[in-house]
Amino acid sequence: MSRNPVRAALTALAALLPVLALGLALTATTPPAAAAATPIRVMPLGDSITGSPGCWRALLWNRLQSTGHTDVDFVGTLGPQGCGVPYDGDNEGHGGYLATNVANQNLLPGWLAATRPDVVLMHFGTNDVWSNIAPATILAAYSKLVDQMRAANPATTVLVAKIIPMNPASCPECGQRTVALNALIDGWAAGKTTAASPIVVVDQWTGFSTSTDTYDGVHPNAAGDQKMSDRWYPALVAALSRATPGPTTSPTVSPTPSPTLSPSPTTSPSPTTGPTSAPGGCTATWRVAGQWPGGFQGEVTVRNDGAAPIAGWTVRFPLAGGQRISQAWSADVTQSGTTATARNAGWNGVLAPAAQATFGFLAEGTVPSPAPALTCAAS
Repeated sequence: MSRNPVRAALTALAALLPVLALGLALTATTPPAAAAATPIRVMPLGDSITGSPGCWRALLWNRLQSTGHTDVDFVGTLGPQGCGVPYDGDNEGHGGYLATNVANQNLLPGWLAATRPDVVLMHFGTNDVWSNIAPATILAAYSKLVDQMRAANPATTVLVAKIIPMNPASCPECGQRTVALNALIDGWAAGKTTAASPIVVVDQWTGFSTSTDTYDGVHPNAAGDQKMSDRWYPALVAALSRATPGPTTSPTVSPTPSPTLSPSPTTSPSPTTGPTSAPGGCTATWRVAGQWPGGFQGEVTVRNDGAAPIAGWTVRFPLAGGQRISQAWSADVTQSGTTATARNAGWNGVLAPAAQATFGFLAEGTVPSPAPALTCAAS
């Protein structure tokens, strides 16, 4: 007996209905795949210290990747220049450029339009200092650049560096000019920062030595690249997490120092000791900038508290607990037994009344307790 074709079709359809219903139910209840997170766009901005080749960027990028910060896109109209490791090398590090010229010629808006950064890492001003541009003029250029960043993105976070020291053979005055610029950056940042667009000062100057951390007195070598990366890292991580740290006047460094470098400070600076003085108006103040197991970083501020200028200074202090100074900057520091002697550098010896200079050092051993008594002699 032949089958009824219509009845056979209806029977097949009835059998499929439960399957179709189950498929629709699964489609309705299965959530869509989560959209990929939008990467945070970070622009390294500056001169040859940032871009030629600026290998601190390679170290910083790879450290971000290895610590889980993979949602970062370094941006810029310039590409990488080597460094021997894979990394996101886009940047705005224009060799030979002055911050004042970039501001005056309105170069930044075009770069911003092409890259749309959320965060800017700005180490800028070295060539301005070299060209003897007044610090106030450089800071005015900083302000214009920040205004242009905010016009492109009102929520831009700006990490601005106290620039690394300079000691080029052709510019003996550059060291003191750098100090003069850096001394004003904290105040400038405090007056320019906003809740929507914070400016965070990253101290790249303190603890950086032109003799051991540069190859020519200006541009960082491998050790200098590591120090710069270590200083940028915590401030950038805070920016990536949308935190807003305030301007920093003390070193901001990595909690895990490179084994090839002197350890980086990992603790908060201790209170300064009271100044000690000697005839001639010279006073010296001791400060521990940071410490770690087996070592510490010290800083001494020398001030002319007299009524007349001084031509030079010498600070002596005891290290009676077996501490040994391993590195120093901004002074000629020697150690004989338990006595350390620091004499001014060629560019920071002359101090007008109320003027001051700071030198620093790294030492092996524990922090002296109590703080050593400093003697300061003016010449």
